Amino acid sequence: MKRLSQGTRVLVADGARALIYRNDGDAIAPNLKLVRAYAQDNPASHDQGSDKPGRVNDSFGRRSSMEITDWHRVAEDRFIDHIAGAMAKELAAGDFAHIVVVAPPIALGEFRRAASPALAKATLAEIDKDLTRHTVDSIEKSVLKALEAAGFKS
Repeated sequence: MKRLSQGTRVLVADGARALIYRNDGDAIAPNLKLVRAYAQDNPASHDQGSDKPGRVNDSFGRRSSMEITDWHRVAEDRFIDHIAGAMAKELAAGDFAHIVVVAPPIALGEFRRAASPALAKATLAEIDKDLTRHTVDSIEKSVLKALEAAGFKS
């Protein structure tokens, strides 16, 4: 049965920050140590683009506007894609065998889309919470609680 064993990676991310921890403890008493941190400066969408939305004329002479591109969201998605790529490389290099992903729902969905098949298979659990600004103790407790709720044994 899969569990939070020693060496398991815990990725805590949102659209602008990512913290990668390694479990130096065991399944009963995890001891998360920071391996790497990523961050990006992502200004609001209105600061990144100022063009008016395009217009479309249909065959009946009606005009409608096109949806405005959310540049902030595009940057967040690219950031999560980058993190998923980096984690896939570390997995392929043998740096870890299992990973727990903690991210808010939108970032978690983007991570699922960007994850390689091997990374998806190595994922023990996905926790849809934003814990990037929480303490390590709080993250450890949240991960254990979520794993127990998902049926993983300590």
